[in-house]
Amino acid sequence: MPTSPTLSKRRRVGPRTGHRLLTFVGAASLVLGTAVAPAAADSPADDVVTSDNVTHVANVPKPSPVTNTNSDLAFTGDYAISGNYDGFVIYDISTPESPQIVSKVLCEGGQGDVTVSGDLLYFSVDYPRRSEECGAASSTPADPTAFEGIRIFDISDKTAPRYVAAIRTDCGSHTNTLVPGKDGRTDYIYVSSYAPSERFPNCQPPHDKISIIEVDTHDPASAKVVAEPVLFPDGGNHDQPGLLRPTEGCHDITAYPEKDIAAGACMGDGILMDISDPVNPVVTEQVRDTNFAFWHSATFSNDAKTVLFTDELGGGGAATCNERIGPERGANAIYTLKNGKLDFEGYYKLPRHQSATENCVAHNGSLIPVPGQDFFVQAWYQGGVSIIDLNDPANAREIGYFDRGPIDENRLVGGGSWSAYYYNGYIYSNDMTRGFDVLKVDDRRLRPAEKVTYDEFNPQSQPRYKPGR
Repeated sequence: MPTSPTLSKRRRVGPRTGHRLLTFVGAASLVLGTAVAPAAADSPADDVVTSDNVTHVANVPKPSPVTNTNSDLAFTGDYAISGNYDGFVIYDISTPESPQIVSKVLCEGGQGDVTVSGDLLYFSVDYPRRSEECGAASSTPADPTAFEGIRIFDISDKTAPRYVAAIRTDCGSHTNTLVPGKDGRTDYIYVSSYAPSERFPNCQPPHDKISIIEVDTHDPASAKVVAEPVLFPDGGNHDQPGLLRPTEGCHDITAYPEKDIAAGACMGDGILMDISDPVNPVVTEQVRDTNFAFWHSATFSNDAKTVLFTDELGGGGAATCNERIGPERGANAIYTLKNGKLDFEGYYKLPRHQSATENCVAHNGSLIPVPGQDFFVQAWYQGGVSIIDLNDPANAREIGYFDRGPIDENRLVGGGSWSAYYYNGYIYSNDMTRGFDVLKVDDRRLRPAEKVTYDEFNPQSQPRYKPGR
């Protein structure tokens, strides 16, 4: 079990893909800090442009010492948890237009994908460290003793998260997905990872599997890997021209636990799975697309009759939202699910061309919970945030947006919105470089979503919503 670093509490003040391309610096222990007031939204330096129905209401810059690349988001009650390559930050969003930092956890490991389950936080480590401890120096995948995998934190006290367990997984954890057990006290964590090599003792090819961790939520320190199902016994898609990577396990999985299904975005393949037995997922459908370079993520419609997959052309580091690349690459592919089969309906690509110095491609998003309708909000790196009408899957269209100008007008500098999710009346965006943003939408089509509230939200563990929930 990891040794928890010494913690200091703060005084509460006032009213929350990347691939292996980014580097980070420094080794230190878990740190908790003081509140940071939100910056004024739409300051001149931001060069923000929005549609008439979107207002940028708050921005909180990345706080020291958690200043590396911001990544994914998870939500619990009045809190948002922001993943970062250096650790994570917990925001109090009880007043969404004035988010306050509650705690900052410095525990490096790269990627920083976050999932919350009650008082537990699951955190992905995808850059090897010399040990499981927070503050351990960086290592290499060639070191057989290096740690990569999942860290578990107890966040029952949001001001003082406590590190309680570390579970090694082959090839680390690029992303993680929660599948709650039906007994009410067991969590299953689907760990997606990739990039195997003969040189890496803990990440050997073929790596056509995922790791499944079982967590007794009453005893998280006993968590362990209980299965490593091979999803691609035939090796998956290796031969398609233009693939960023061949199929090697999955990049990300979105589960829909209430319906016992999951969708996997697996580099060269898009798949559906039956997860009625969460330890033994069964692939039931597999699709490919010659326009896709990297199947990155997936989202179901609320009725699970539509599935949206994203293509992260260029790995998140390239300028692909332009006329030269066109509307069918680096886009969303939208399918309808009929009799267990995925039927392709159409693409959606950001309609606002970006400059040659802005990395831009389809990335993480979630449904806006309008009962009986399909609306989606999505991050596009420096393409900003797009709000999409999916009600006609063959003709998806943008109905709102938030977009900053380039970080640098003269050279390509990576940044922009990694994740954009709707949660309890607001859109929250985690910008890789500029921090935590809050957006408010005023659109009659989306107002019914304001009656849908969640106590907890992990976009990759998709809840079913009902009016007035």
